[in-house]
Amino acid sequence: MLRYIIKKITYALLTLFGVVTVIFMLFMGLNADPAKDMLGQNQNAEQVAAVKKKYGLDKPLFTQYGLYLNDVSPISFHSNTEKDYTYLAKGKYQAISLFTISNTTTVLKFPYLRESFQKSGKTVSSVIAETLPNTFVLALSSIVIALILGVLLGILSVLYRDTWVDKIIQLVSTLGMSVPSFFSAILFAWFFGFLLHEYTGLNMTGSLYEVDDFGNGKFIQWKNLILPAVVLGIRPLAVVSQLMRNSLLEVLNQEYIRTAKAKGLSMTTIIKRHALKNSLNPVVTAISGWFASMLAGAVFVEYIFGWNGIGKEIVDALNKSDLPVIMGTVLVIATLFIIINIFVDIIYGYLDPKVIV
Repeated sequence: MLRYIIKKITYALLTLFGVVTVIFMLFMGLNADPAKDMLGQNQNAEQVAAVKKKYGLDKPLFTQYGLYLNDVSPISFHSNTEKDYTYLAKGKYQAISLFTISNTTTVLKFPYLRESFQKSGKTVSSVIAETLPNTFVLALSSIVIALILGVLLGILSVLYRDTWVDKIIQLVSTLGMSVPSFFSAILFAWFFGFLLHEYTGLNMTGSLYEVDDFGNGKFIQWKNLILPAVVLGIRPLAVVSQLMRNSLLEVLNQEYIRTAKAKGLSMTTIIKRHALKNSLNPVVTAISGWFASMLAGAVFVEYIFGWNGIGKEIVDALNKSDLPVIMGTVLVIATLFIIINIFVDIIYGYLDPKVIV
């Protein structure tokens, strides 16, 4: 098992290195002049030169790439003699010195995602720290809804196989997988947040935290979570329902299940005691992918519902050409996706030891 985990972690690190490279080349390598994009139309040569100097954009692309790798890496190298665009040169961040060779110091630090172009003096890490928890709450709520209802609907579909109950569940699942999230978000916001607002008490837009009208600070508004969580959970719910049904039907056709039936056990008991655990393997795999993708796929849902999460932050950063925020958020989402997949692979290995071999 340990060897299996080490192999997965090694693959994850290589994947993460590739992600960092692709992100840098897409947003910096293919961008003709990020400084001009940041300044917009009101710019002059002196302003462009100052911005390039401040953010290290005046250096060759390969040097910029090396500096970016140095910044995002937990272990990085810094010159003691040259004042360069590096983590320590900013003078505001802490690091633990490991050792010094010649004029280069090796340090251990938290990955530095640089500073926002548009939010003066604000680090990308702080921007993500303010928005990622909201997206995490939204994604977690959606996946819990999808997992619980999806598994229950899948079991119900098997228990009432080929009846009207099964057919309705299959129809709803098909519709859930085919309808885009942004369309569902608009429909739910309009129907439940506008037309039925008097009865539901739900708002068309709103985030997890709202500012008190009387100046008493922020407070949590849980009801704002209901509509975006349901909308974001529709598609994974449909997938989980279909996977659970198909997997459970396959397990129920195996020999040991026939033996359990021959002993006189009811179908409910057989599913609960014997078939359910073995049917969850594809569900666990699918739900992990959905949870990770929700952190990125919540962009449209968050924007439509006004949910102050990382997806809405990405849209705002794209509109303002705030490249460090875009790169940082994409990198964090990719890292979370990789970590979640490693965690799921370990769970999958526990549920089915044959995959470790």
